[in-house]
Amino acid sequence: MCGIAGLIAAPDAQVPAPETLAALERALAHRGPDGSGHTAVARVALVHTRLAIIDLAGGNQPLFAGSAALVGNGEIYNYRELRAAMPQVAFATESDNEVPLHLWLRDGTQYARSLRGMYALAIHERAGRTVTLSRDPFGIKPLYVAQTAAGLAFASEAQALLAAGIVPRAVRPAARDELLQVQFTTGAETIFPGIRRVLPGETLLCGDGRILEHHRIAALPEGGPEDIDEAAALARLDRALTESVDLHQRSDVPYGMFLSGGIDSSVLLTLMARLNATPVLAFTAGFDAPGAADEREAATEVARALGAHHETLEVTEAMVWQHLPEIVACMDDPAADYAIIPTWFLARRARQDVKVVLCGEGGDEMFAGYGRYRAAARPWWRGGRVMRGRGTFDRLDVLRARPAAWRDGIAAAEAQAATPGRTRLAAAQATDMADWLPHDLLLKLDRCLMAHAVEGRTPFLDPGVAAAAFRLPDGLKVRDRTGKWLLRQWLAANCKAARPFARKQGFRVPIGTWMAGVGDRLGKLVAMQPCVAEIAEPTRVAALFRHASGRREEFAAWHLLFYALWHRTHIQGLAPAGDVFETLATP
Repeated sequence: MCGIAGLIAAPDAQVPAPETLAALERALAHRGPDGSGHTAVARVALVHTRLAIIDLAGGNQPLFAGSAALVGNGEIYNYRELRAAMPQVAFATESDNEVPLHLWLRDGTQYARSLRGMYALAIHERAGRTVTLSRDPFGIKPLYVAQTAAGLAFASEAQALLAAGIVPRAVRPAARDELLQVQFTTGAETIFPGIRRVLPGETLLCGDGRILEHHRIAALPEGGPEDIDEAAALARLDRALTESVDLHQRSDVPYGMFLSGGIDSSVLLTLMARLNATPVLAFTAGFDAPGAADEREAATEVARALGAHHETLEVTEAMVWQHLPEIVACMDDPAADYAIIPTWFLARRARQDVKVVLCGEGGDEMFAGYGRYRAAARPWWRGGRVMRGRGTFDRLDVLRARPAAWRDGIAAAEAQAATPGRTRLAAAQATDMADWLPHDLLLKLDRCLMAHAVEGRTPFLDPGVAAAAFRLPDGLKVRDRTGKWLLRQWLAANCKAARPFARKQGFRVPIGTWMAGVGDRLGKLVAMQPCVAEIAEPTRVAALFRHASGRREEFAAWHLLFYALWHRTHIQGLAPAGDVFETLATP
């Protein structure tokens, strides 16, 4: 797990400047505090910061083989099997990232099809003066590119491209509208003009300072539902989950897991307990607000039943106001998901004991856990409705102008997901896999954990699990208005303490309760921010915060608070200046 960056100069541009490379390295230092390295040959430079997880002594990067050099961020979980299948190769290290380098030498731009893992990779072929950039099919690891007159730049985080002065700090209004309305942004274009995402599964061949070829690997299998009964599906699922968790535990450093008390993390802990001879270290967060959804009790029951060593953490209102500016600052590619709050605090706590945590992200998307999937699967005459058909600020008289095209990106993903043979349910899942998953959930996980130099692993997002789960018949995904049916059945057979058929509690951070308690003070501070005053009427913003305990008002107020803090850091270029109140009050 690391940070990578690089520059590919255009033929008529200057070679990459050392000070630019140094700025990229500084901006990514938090992703790799265990070491750094770089290489510069002619018009191409690669930068790497390392978080050592596998081959602690010999895995420093860049890695070299023949005429090629690689820098990588992520983990290749099947690296041992791939090494064994290449007996003719004299590997120089035990690093998992050396494997894709030799695969590239053998297979060229198709090399990533053999990889099973999470990754963002850059391979420089010195003789041909090309750079191959690749991102894993689920989009677990991030990668950004910027095309400028001087050439092509890339980095693990968009903020590194801003910090190095490669791209100016500015906001793309269409992406800002998406952020306010649905809490994340869609597609390849980011909120920063000139910076785009390498999309999940993309491989780009680059040369002469520009992108020459695009290739893409799909994360999900094509086709309609399989003809399989429940018993056979359960047996196949058990094999796929066991193999995936076993692979995701490959590490030369201590690991643990995040336990919410819900279905997905309980499945992971059940499997980890099965595969580990010693107690698994599990971390759970809860909140101090009265009436808040708190899963610590349920998580404790599961941990006790499975013999885990369980650590709980209470997230208080005081902690949130103290650290919120730095929490939001780590979300350079913005996602206004309030789950960033407990995720950031859990990562900070976990780092005291481990460098790696397994997490349940992807379970709802892979096994159809969300109620919105069931609604999208029904025809309109039976109460069906499109996902995210209403934006956060709809029917709230707060913004100066009503966002007009905020749903265009979601609609494009819906159209692409509706491939021949897929049911309405599968198409809804695939829509979320295209944008919500990589541009909200996984982005949140990556930034909040890497802010503390912790690697997050997601066993549900694995090709073997996708092959076993995505094409299940709808009746094995949803039954009696209950999502994740087959996964719940598996858990019922393997850990009854998890109460797999209990009513879904839902994950809710009590941010509305906290904001309402300081509504007058906080609302005035948010309203006075120039970036907020530009898009919203200040008196209406202040009034919104006074009523932030209402469900719709809560999300709208939170999105404006997030945007105000985010804009201050990533557009104005200002560091947090104390707690949330001090930061917003500082010019």
